Amino acid sequence: NRMQNVGEQGHMALLGHSLAAYISVLDRERLRKLTTRILSDTTLWLCRLFRYENGSAYFHEDDRDGLVKVCRLVINARYEEYASEGYAVLSSKQPVIYQSASGRPGLGQHLCSQLGLPLSSLCTVPCNTIFGSQHQMDVALLDTLIKEDIEAGKLPLLLIVNAGTPGAGHTDKLARLKDVCDQYSMWLHVEGVNLATLALAQVTSAIMAATRSDSMTLTPGQWLGLPAVTAVTLYRHEDPALSLAAGLTCSQPVARLRALPLWLSLQYLGHNGIVQKIRHATALLGEQLVQLVPSSGVDVVELEDEGTCVRFSPLLTAAVLGTQQENIEELAEKLAQLLPVMCSTMCLRQDFREETHRHSPSLAYIQDLSWPGLGAPQTEGMDESRRKQELEKINTELLKKLQDLDTDIVFSTGPEFGTEEHCVFIGMVTEDVDVSELVDTVAALGRDIEESGRLLENMTEVVRKGILEAEQQLQLANEEKLMEEGMLRQLPLVGSVLNWFSPFQSSIKGRTFNLAAGTVWTDLESSLYDVIRRKVTSPFSALPAQRIWPTHEKERDIIGLQTSKVAVGQGHTPTLHLAPPLSSSIAFKATDTEMARPNDVILHQG
Repeated sequence: NRMQNVGEQGHMALLGHSLAAYISVLDRERLRKLTTRILSDTTLWLCRLFRYENGSAYFHEDDRDGLVKVCRLVINARYEEYASEGYAVLSSKQPVIYQSASGRPGLGQHLCSQLGLPLSSLCTVPCNTIFGSQHQMDVALLDTLIKEDIEAGKLPLLLIVNAGTPGAGHTDKLARLKDVCDQYSMWLHVEGVNLATLALAQVTSAIMAATRSDSMTLTPGQWLGLPAVTAVTLYRHEDPALSLAAGLTCSQPVARLRALPLWLSLQYLGHNGIVQKIRHATALLGEQLVQLVPSSGVDVVELEDEGTCVRFSPLLTAAVLGTQQENIEELAEKLAQLLPVMCSTMCLRQDFREETHRHSPSLAYIQDLSWPGLGAPQTEGMDESRRKQELEKINTELLKKLQDLDTDIVFSTGPEFGTEEHCVFIGMVTEDVDVSELVDTVAALGRDIEESGRLLENMTEVVRKGILEAEQQLQLANEEKLMEEGMLRQLPLVGSVLNWFSPFQSSIKGRTFNLAAGTVWTDLESSLYDVIRRKVTSPFSALPAQRIWPTHEKERDIIGLQTSKVAVGQGHTPTLHLAPPLSSSIAFKATDTEMARPNDVILHQG
């Protein structure tokens, strides 16, 4: 996450908010004089700094709000009866607002929503397709669209152009567009990050043409690294009454205090400090983009024609993040390491897809265009009902096993907001990776996990049936014991006295549940089995039942059955010992401490 670098000038801006709250409690006359002076000084400095002569300023929190107010100003100016008739006067000639196709996404819709205009009042002008930049507004096509709207009885109202498009940073042909606006009596509004260069000593003619516009929106907080500083819209208009009606000016002194944080910051930085910060950002841009090296603060943007691109805009990020030359050198080194890996990953993607299809149906290739790595395989090969229940569990276990491998390849669950679930996402790889071996490993681990799960389910079913059988036998043993001992011995006090005078030896024997055989044995059968096993040199090493236990210590599972305890040893076939209860309730325990061997499965309930 990017953390804004708040320097001393940033602390001055934050101090301005606290100071504004303190000033607001002054008496009304003193507050009016102070806020008027702050507002006029800040407006004068900004107009001089950005070469916008005879301009007025509107300070606003939302950087779109200034354009909304400007549109209201133009509507009031072009529709003389708008103040009295309202929106009804717009029905005679529908106003049209023109914007570039490469402009800010959602800006035109926001304007129509705030102004109460239909979306048909918004006209998006395409960019150049044959001549010029593909991110600049097509001037000839704009002229054609305006003529068509006039013939349709509409009123061309305002044109929004860019001095630095949000995606690629291109500047529209401002001089030609200004001539078109003058020809059709339209208002020209300019916005974009490249307006910051107007503060420098040398400005290109393409950017200098912005000073002829009717209004432009500035974001000095981003350019100078000032937190919580308002955006500013500079505009030219001679009628203060219309400006007041549009909301560009305010008679409330407290509202004028929004300029105080910026006023303090400009005082602290001074003209030289402001120019130095902007020059530092443009120097990073000019020196490093020649070598196609992005700086700290790069981000990913989606462009209509080019697709996904990496954007570097130091005018927006250098002052905020405190970007220095060493940061760019470090990033360039990382980029040089990353590019070969990206290229090799892209080259091996098709091979990975084909190898995954070769293992079908045990593996499926999941296509996720948002994933930059090699690909995303998913274990398959099970029926639909079981697939929904076990797919997440199997792929989660597969991911753990792959992450335990001694390799530099990164395995993960994929993008945080990805659409695909229960997949193993494989990251970028180098050119020396054997894709076939990698897919074989993934498929083999997936099969092992699925087989282990199936064997575990079989074992659970065997244990469940064995316990049910043992419960039935113990219930019969209870009934036999009751018949042998008689009713008197079951009474709490009488039974104790009778047992003392005439001790009774029960004929009820314990039970042993052999997991390998899946049957319940008596004590005699279990003892004979134990004697035979001790005489065998390699005891039961080849029994199929032995395969149900994994060979690795970390892969052993402890099977819990409600309140039951299960312990498993190595080298012997697991067995389960059960004994008759000492009372009328059912309980399981080992019949003899010697018979409770460490290699057996002991199930004890109670």
